[in-house]
Amino acid sequence: MPVKYKRVLLKLSGEALMGDQPFGIQSDRLQHYAREIKTAVDAGVEVAVVIGGGNIYRGLSAEKSGVERVQGDYMGMLATVINGMALQSTMEDIGLYTRLVSAISMAEIAEPYIRRRAIRHLEKRRVVIFSGGTGNPYFTTDSAAALRGNEINAEVLLKGTKVDGIYTSDPEKDPDAVRYSRITFAEVMQKSLAVMDMTAFTICHENKLPIIVFDITTPGHLLRILQGEESLGTLVTH
Repeated sequence: MPVKYKRVLLKLSGEALMGDQPFGIQSDRLQHYAREIKTAVDAGVEVAVVIGGGNIYRGLSAEKSGVERVQGDYMGMLATVINGMALQSTMEDIGLYTRLVSAISMAEIAEPYIRRRAIRHLEKRRVVIFSGGTGNPYFTTDSAAALRGNEINAEVLLKGTKVDGIYTSDPEKDPDAVRYSRITFAEVMQKSLAVMDMTAFTICHENKLPIIVFDITTPGHLLRILQGEESLGTLVTH
C-alpha cells in the first residue's frame, strides 16, 4: 500500500524507553522504536526524529532536588543526546543510515544543527535524529519537535505515545472517555485537551502543520498511520 506522507517528524517519548524500569533505557523498547522507523524508511518515507529525555532527567522537576531551573533544563537536553546516541546505534545495527544532530555544540558525537544540511540528509534517505531540544532552556522536546518539523517542511508531526489518540478525558481515569478520530486545532484549545505543551501546539497551529497522536507501542502502527489509516490515532488539523 502506498504511503500518504513523504516526509515526517516523529516525536518519541524518552520515558517510554524505561519500560518497566524506574529509569534508564530498556533495550527491547529501543529496538522496537528502531524497527518501527525502519518500516517507514523501507516504505519510502523520509523520517526525522525528536526523542525526549524523561527516562534520564526531567528539567521541570529538577528544582525539587535543588537544581536551578535553567541548569536542570540543560541537563535534560543532554539526556536527549544520550537517548539519541542510543537510538542511532540501534538503528544502524539494523541497516539504517542515520545522522545525530544536536542543538548544543558537541562536535565529537553529533553534527551541529544546520537546516539545509538536515534536509539534504533526509533527501538522501538518512534518518535524522534531532537532539538537544531547541538549545534553549524553558522549551520542551515537544516544542523542539514542532520547530524542527516546520523547519524541515515535514508534512505531519507524528506524536508516538502509549495512548492511541486524544480523548475527551484521561482514558486511564475515566472509563467513559471517548477517542477523537479527527479534531481541529480550535477545538483542542476550546476544550483544553492535553495534546502537547502550548508553545509546541501554537507553532503547529500557526504554520498549519497537522499533528497525529497515536500508540507507537503496538508493532506496525507507525506504518499504518503513514499509509493514511484513520482508524488509528487522532488527527489534529485546521
